[in-house]
Amino acid sequence: MKNLPVLFSLAWRNLWRNPNRTLVTFVVVAVALYSVLVLGAAMDAWARSSRDANLNLLTGSGQIHAKGYLNNPTVSYRMPEPDKSLTQALNDPAISGWASRVRVPAVIQSEYKTLPLILVGIVPEREQHISTISHQISAGQYLTSPDDRGIVLGAHLAKRLKTRLGKRVVVMAQTRDGHMAEQAFQVIGLFAGNQEVQDNYTFVGLNTARHMLDIGEDISEISFTIAHEQLLDTTIHRLRQAAPSLDVASWRILSPMTSAIDVLMQGMVYIWLLVMCAFMAIGVTNTQLMAVFERVREFGLLLALGMRPRQILTQVLLESALLIGCGVLAGMGAATATILALHDGINLSFLAQGAEYLGSGHVLYPQLAPDQLLTLSVIVWILGVIVALWPAYRASHSNPVEAMHHV
Repeated sequence: MKNLPVLFSLAWRNLWRNPNRTLVTFVVVAVALYSVLVLGAAMDAWARSSRDANLNLLTGSGQIHAKGYLNNPTVSYRMPEPDKSLTQALNDPAISGWASRVRVPAVIQSEYKTLPLILVGIVPEREQHISTISHQISAGQYLTSPDDRGIVLGAHLAKRLKTRLGKRVVVMAQTRDGHMAEQAFQVIGLFAGNQEVQDNYTFVGLNTARHMLDIGEDISEISFTIAHEQLLDTTIHRLRQAAPSLDVASWRILSPMTSAIDVLMQGMVYIWLLVMCAFMAIGVTNTQLMAVFERVREFGLLLALGMRPRQILTQVLLESALLIGCGVLAGMGAATATILALHDGINLSFLAQGAEYLGSGHVLYPQLAPDQLLTLSVIVWILGVIVALWPAYRASHSNPVEAMHHV
């Protein structure tokens, strides 16, 4: 439109005819967007922390099993070590680390108590690249080799068993022939962290577990981690091609609760966005209707002088777009500054037990991707302009004669 520069200039001047009302609307929009962006960053930090805390324990980014193992995780559903094709796929740069394991249901017995758990046989050196268990040793030491004869228990499990470092426990599990094997282990280490993992998992050397279960060189699973989450689907597809007879699953399938929390946190951001937009819509609609009501005679005069309704509609919409745009920019700036100020993380150590119970880490690192920042900001701006359509429509469809006599 050739008159757009003139309408733009008029719209900007009209914003400051009532600075108090303009500032109120400006603050409403800025605060609404600020809360959405900061809450989004906090929710994303919590979701990432919870996801990483769970996946870095045992699950990893994905796992490979013999078909049927996930439905019946026993020694009967085992597989050989990866062949050349699968090893080549696992050594792809997209995969930051992988490790073979034996994982079977077992029973552990101390002098005082007997409890069920999962026995995990690991290669300690490889496990350190994909799991945080080695960094969570609270007493004693970690396993040193696949042939290590010791056992690492959860600290809370040790309390339940009434055992401690240096004591012996007996682990019983089913062998490949269906017989019950038992072996005594000396407790060499205790790990802390997630209480569910402490109570349900115990770690021994991979070869030690193989020998106990009489499974030769077979394993139960291969766990792997990827360098970047966006490479997950491509990596899963490549591994399935390399091992078509095996079951390759991502963490979203292996840990549905973690996946559900991840989706829930993303949904919460948009739910809060809708709430804030509702409040913003009420504020913008009210202030714009007040502005239109005060300027009824002005709009009537402009229509009488030959200004087209479309031009009045454009002018009022431009006023709203400029006002909401300024609020959006202010909200973006304030939110970005806040998120950058928290780049060292939010320390939740004073809520350590609660954070542990919720499965998140003790430090949250709020982040917001530039595309998400821009998307949320544009959504707020567009919704704000849409809300202003009604006041603008009323202004552009005033009856000149009636408007001129409006008091």
